[in-house]
Amino acid sequence: MSTSKEQQDATNKYIAENYDRVNLTLKKGLKETYTEHAKERDETLNAFITRAMEEQFWRDTDGKAD
Repeated sequence: MSTSKEQQDATNKYIAENYDRVNLTLKKGLKETYTEHAKERDETLNAFITRAMEEQFWRDTDGKAD
């Protein structure tokens, strides 16, 4: 099922208004490795990376947000 241009435009607008984007560069092969790891845990690559970053942030800050 394809999405209409209007649906895609609305999605892009929502993302632009509600999310920040980060460009991540990995060594060759790591994207596939991390994607498979995430799939084994029933999550997306984005969810896996976000969870990993959040867990590390809380460890680094002893649970204290700025």
